[in-house]
Amino acid sequence: MGLDQYAGVRQEDGTFEEIAYWRKHPNLQGWMKKLYKIKGGNKEFNGVDVELSIDDVDKLKRAVLNNQLPTTIGFFFGSNDRAKNIRYKEHDLEFCSNAQKAIEAGEKVVYKSSW
Repeated sequence: MGLDQYAGVRQEDGTFEEIAYWRKHPNLQGWMKKLYKIKGGNKEFNGVDVELSIDDVDKLKRAVLNNQLPTTIGFFFGSNDRAKNIRYKEHDLEFCSNAQKAIEAGEKVVYKSSW
């Protein structure tokens, strides 16, 4: 068990095409959970989609570049050490770039996680 995180394109028929995967990146989970709540999400943030806009992706990119993802802990989330979060930085930025391209192409980009 543990935190598995996915981002991808959600098709109109409900299918999901993955464009990024993370394993136990708690600070990204904390950032996405906050976004989910801001967008009106009221369920437990586990196994639900949060749709990302271009503005959301731009904010995420700035947070990653400035090391401003919120420190987040959770029972199944794994350790939250600086070295691990630095390793994820390049992957996070690659995701931001791919997400921006997909959204600009008219796709619906979502983030989801399970733990």
